[in-house]
Order: sequence, then C-alpha cells, then structure tokens
Amino acid sequence: MPEEQRKFEEYAYVLDHLPFGHPRDTRPLYKREPLVQAVGEDYFTLLELVPVPGATFAPRERVAIGKYRREKIDHVKRRIEYEELTQTAKEELQAVVEELVSKNEARFVAFFNHSGPVTTRMHALELLPGIGKKAMWQILEERKKGPFTSFEDIQKRTHVVDPKKMIIKRIFMEIKNEDKYYVFCKPPPKKEF
Repeated sequence: MPEEQRKFEEYAYVLDHLPFGHPRDTRPLYKREPLVQAVGEDYFTLLELVPVPGATFAPRERVAIGKYRREKIDHVKRRIEYEELTQTAKEELQAVVEELVSKNEARFVAFFNHSGPVTTRMHALELLPGIGKKAMWQILEERKKGPFTSFEDIQKRTHVVDPKKMIIKRIFMEIKNEDKYYVFCKPPPKKEF
C-alpha cells in the first residue's frame, strides 16, 4: 500500500502576534521566544510560528511558511489545538476562515459536485451541518442535471439555505476536532501509545 503523501501548508494567515511569547508560558520573560499563532491557507491547520527577529505582523497577514520564500517566519514551531489559541486568535480565526471560504468558493462548490459516500450508510454531504438524507438526495439529483457553479446556484437549485455558512461550520467542527471525519482540514496527528 503506498504511503500517503504528507500535506504541508505553504502559506498561513496571522491570527495573533505574541512578541513576548505565549501569556500562559510560566518561564521568565528573557527565556521566552516571540511567537505567531496562525491558520494554514489550504488545510486550516493551526500553527505556532517563530518569527524572524524584528519582524512585525498585521492581523490576518498572509505569510509564507513553506520551505521556500519565507521572509518573516524563521520556522514552524509546532501544530497547536484550538484551545491553545489566545482569545484574539480565536476572534481572528472566524474572519480568516470566512475570507478563505469566500476566496476559494470553487473549491467548496466542487465538494457539492464531486463528494461521495464516506461509509455504506453515510454520504460526505451529510457531514455538513443541516444536511440530512432528504437534502442530500436533492443535491445528488440536482448535480446529475449539471454541476453547481456557485454557492448561490446551490441555494437556488436546492433547499440548502446557506451553503457557505454550512462549510464554515464544518471547518470549525474539524478545527476543534469535534468529529472523526475530516473533509476540509488536515486531521490531527495520531497519538502513539
């Protein structure tokens, strides 16, 4: 069986810049390092980044974190959980996710056009909050007639009230690890015993 290719974020959006380290860090100030809390552009991965000395950041700034083109980020320190975000970062996360879903509408509309079954009893569409069996069958019938072209098209052709809001809610469920299925986010690393 081929090994699954690891997916890395190339860009991230700044949620909070902590020039004096994380507020919950109990070490003396001189031992703390500056940090940036960010969310990845492609897989919505929450990350803790170490900035280049002297770098400044604006909220929601897009920064390169891949192997190349890094200017303001020295390295990715680690992946973090939602609970580890500062209050500021949590507030910014909502706006950034909404912006990314709007900017990449075609990617999320493609989910409505191409998603398939997750198990023998459940379809991937049912993972979206608010979509039950009836709505799922309606979406499947409509996409047979022709692919959806936008969130507005999905709304017009089905009883789905706000597909964009459903996608955003699902992304937050995955970011917070509230379900075992991951459609839009990178799943958390498997814990080894």
